Amino acid sequence: MQRTQFSAGMVVSLLGLVLTAQEWAIRIAVARGPNVVVFLADDQGWGDLSLHGNTNLQTPHIDSIGKEGASFERFYVSPVCSPTRAEFLTGRYHPRCGVRNVTIGGERIDLDESTVAEWFKAAGYRTGAFGKWHNGSQWPYHPKARGFQEYYGFTSGHWGEYFDPPLEDGGKIVRGKGYIADLFTDRAIQFIERHRDEPFFCYLAFNTPHSPYAVPESFWNRFKDKPLAMLADPALKEDLQVTRCVLAMCENLDWNVGRVLKSLEKLGLREDTIVVYFTDNGPATWRWNGGLRGRKGSTDEGGVRSPLLIRWPRRIKPATVIKPMAAAIDLPITLAGLAGVKPLANHPLDGMDFSPLLLGQTDEWPDRMIFSHWAGRLAVRRGPYVLDERGGLYHVLDDPGQKNNLANSMPKLAQELQAAVDRWRREVLAEIELPDTRPFPVGYPELAWTPLPARDGIAEGNIQRSARAPNCSYFVNWTSTEDRIRWDIEVATSGIYEVELWYTCPEDCAGSIVELSFGEHRVQGRVWPAWNPPLYTNQDTLPRPAGESQMKEFRPLKLGKIYLDKGRGWLTLRAVEIPGRYVMDLRLLCLTLVEAASAVTGSAG
Repeated sequence: MQRTQFSAGMVVSLLGLVLTAQEWAIRIAVARGPNVVVFLADDQGWGDLSLHGNTNLQTPHIDSIGKEGASFERFYVSPVCSPTRAEFLTGRYHPRCGVRNVTIGGERIDLDESTVAEWFKAAGYRTGAFGKWHNGSQWPYHPKARGFQEYYGFTSGHWGEYFDPPLEDGGKIVRGKGYIADLFTDRAIQFIERHRDEPFFCYLAFNTPHSPYAVPESFWNRFKDKPLAMLADPALKEDLQVTRCVLAMCENLDWNVGRVLKSLEKLGLREDTIVVYFTDNGPATWRWNGGLRGRKGSTDEGGVRSPLLIRWPRRIKPATVIKPMAAAIDLPITLAGLAGVKPLANHPLDGMDFSPLLLGQTDEWPDRMIFSHWAGRLAVRRGPYVLDERGGLYHVLDDPGQKNNLANSMPKLAQELQAAVDRWRREVLAEIELPDTRPFPVGYPELAWTPLPARDGIAEGNIQRSARAPNCSYFVNWTSTEDRIRWDIEVATSGIYEVELWYTCPEDCAGSIVELSFGEHRVQGRVWPAWNPPLYTNQDTLPRPAGESQMKEFRPLKLGKIYLDKGRGWLTLRAVEIPGRYVMDLRLLCLTLVEAASAVTGSAG
């Protein structure tokens, strides 16, 4: 037998091959780009993390993102939900995107805007969004039209069912089994597992700890009798039971974040995944928030300062601290910079790419101003200073509670910042100060199913909303044939549409005949059979805040089919006959394109 002789050089060469093999996985990961997971919490304040010194709760998994990666000292979002989400998605201030408010269509991002999901999708990433969308319900405002290939959640801004909730699964209404934040996390983990071998962008947008205050019993039991060591200022009249429930909801979020982090570890994706955690605005209730002034809805520090934690083990050093101000508008361009993805923005971006700071490539950063706006109120920040919506000037590093007004002692700076505010108001706010005339689109073949919720409708006559806030409301008190419900729609495709109503109706009211019309076409149907479920009694840990609807189970009713001509007009629902006390309670109207006009041999009505 011939025996092979190995020289020292051959041994070195073989060792080199072994080392190259060990590095092969790393090289593949670098070539394909890092994965991205973005967590966004709803109404969680800067102070609702143990990382920031709150001893009332423990958030070890969320904290670990900052400890193992980077934390931002001053990161700013908008005072409320949909504007922050729009700024994260587009990298532009929300007034530029067409986002005027949080409901009745004003939450939608203009169709000429591009999103970070579209950038990553174009770069070959698999994209998925799970949870609260709050930037448009109908195609082409729907998440699947804005760059996300998969979607599971709800598109409204507020949801009234946290246990076994009705949700949308890629264009179909389904009912989940379990707690809403857990369900969103389940689907995000499944998405990650399916796409472990290709780059992915996963957007997990929670809707907690937003009200209603409901949390699984195992989390509530930790807090319901717990003494709280850290409280809001006594003058603010903190509701301790609400605080306890919010903290329990925050610990549930932490548990769910931990589940995703453990999945990344198990799948061998930890090193090559960028993980981001932030919140959409300040706390909705008074509780400990690090002494920051204000809360949700305010442009003060407590309303707009959010945690921002970013981890990428392969590239970002542990315990990195980013001191310059950053904002939600910076996130898309920063993620693109980290991943080497080309931004495909249709308009100039307002955000800045923070990847050089995160990667330790520089410690210098240009001076800038960040603007915060809501409901006509406007504040600007530059360096350590903020000029608030009332014209007060504060050094927020030394005075986070904004108690010492420096406007008189620093008049030049106050005047410069006020001039910037006036200019921004003229240049940026001009568009959204005009009425929102955008209709609700119907009939796009890409998603033939179009939901038209009560939230987006206009009631006339006796009809009322079930609650003051439209987002998760339904129509009640429909008692007259003179009453109307109307939606301002624009039909993209002429054709035959199936009409479905989601309703409740007691036995003694069943049998009303209702008519849906658009232009000269109409369809009639009977509200039958009766369906009168009780209001839920098992949803809430604490009593529901005033102004929020008590929910119940609505069921679908096939009304019939209607022909809709392409174009804009009022879709009108009215009652022709009312044999009982009222017609029905209505939560949702759905139109599904079943046959386009090109395939229709004759007009149907």
